[in-house]
Amino acid sequence: MTFPLVVFDLDGTLIDTAPDLVASLNHTIAALDLAPVGYEDLTHLVGHGAQAMIESACRLRGHPLTPEALPPLLERLVAFYTDTMPGDSKPFPGVIAAMDALKANGFKLAICTNKMESLATTLIAKLELTHYFDAITGGDTFAVRKPEAQHLIGTVERAGGKLDRTVMIGDSLNDMLVARNAGVPSIAVPFGYSDVAVETLGPSHIIAHFDELTPDLVEGLLARA
Repeated sequence: MTFPLVVFDLDGTLIDTAPDLVASLNHTIAALDLAPVGYEDLTHLVGHGAQAMIESACRLRGHPLTPEALPPLLERLVAFYTDTMPGDSKPFPGVIAAMDALKANGFKLAICTNKMESLATTLIAKLELTHYFDAITGGDTFAVRKPEAQHLIGTVERAGGKLDRTVMIGDSLNDMLVARNAGVPSIAVPFGYSDVAVETLGPSHIIAHFDELTPDLVEGLLARA
């Protein structure tokens, strides 16, 4: 029997990256003399990758970008974010213990994020978590990204899992949609960066804390699916 695969979103699900995302974004838009964004803005800015985050922040500050203005800003953000990793980013409470329990029961783990793959792998490495994951894919790993099904399907293939034995965990609409599009059960966490209540996103299940992420819960979701 193929052991289950649990696929995590990264920002706002596996790791609380809010302080460093805000700091990196403000460093970037400071080059345009724009006022900094705050944590209250984060839910509207995160989830579609670094480029979209910059574009959204500039729109928020009434400064739409021309296509040629974006590459140097993206380079500025990536350089600052990489140089300051892991900063104040840290795993959400209970997630390490949950992953230990899943691994002890033979489960595979992976990350499927719209963050650039190089940024995701570097962050996970600097947090000393790489050994947990059979695959880490980003928004630039494939030709498509979440919520397109192939992003999750490709992640499952890289992890050596089976789609019918996979569960997706996330905090945003993109995470719930990619699970739905790929035909796998989804678990939503309410402590991430969604700008709406996760109950409205149609997850298969909601956990309030990673203490609830157990092998039995995953197996139960797969059995019902």
